[in-house]
Amino acid sequence: MNQKKQFVVIGLGRFGGSVCKELIQQGNEVLAMDMDEQKVSDYSKIATHAVVADSTDEPTLMSLGIRNFDVAVVAIGDNLQASILTTLLLKEIGVNNIWVKAKNNYHQKVLEKIGADRVIHPESDMGRRIAQQLSDENVIDFIELSLDYSIVELIAVQKLDGKTLIELDIRGRYGITVLAIKSGDEINVSPEPDYQITAGELLIVIGHNKDIKRFENEAM
Repeated sequence: MNQKKQFVVIGLGRFGGSVCKELIQQGNEVLAMDMDEQKVSDYSKIATHAVVADSTDEPTLMSLGIRNFDVAVVAIGDNLQASILTTLLLKEIGVNNIWVKAKNNYHQKVLEKIGADRVIHPESDMGRRIAQQLSDENVIDFIELSLDYSIVELIAVQKLDGKTLIELDIRGRYGITVLAIKSGDEINVSPEPDYQITAGELLIVIGHNKDIKRFENEAM
């Protein structure tokens, strides 16, 4: 059984609020923090703890025991100065894992310079996912692991119906790996080589983007 993690979410706008809710739903402990009393009041019903606090004030962060949290999520919206200063203070205090929402590329560069462990662009990240799905009808969803590698859900077309994985030799021919196959609500993780594909199933594959696209073009 996974041990509960402790998160602090700083900034309870749309992005920070949704992160807070999802972390709670997954059984984690969350300290929700914002300068807006109404937002804190709203999330006091959801989060483990919710406080009205200034995250750019080091004594406040220390008094809340922030250094003891597993992960800090800085989701401050348009106030770039507050976002940067908060990240810097969290780093100096000794928080091990700091994820920060970036407003633009300049903001991202500064955050990376001062030690943010992960910088997130919610709008552009979601935009890329939607664009990928709009431009390729075989792609149901994808997760970008890096600029070159992704995990992609591909719908099995009629051309693949009845074929086995060993017959297709996907890894040997294309250099990508089938992680799992979804059929309705059922999921087959690490399917056997003799697994026979049915049209309409979802193939969850991982590999270089060029190789995944080559597999789509040649096999599908």
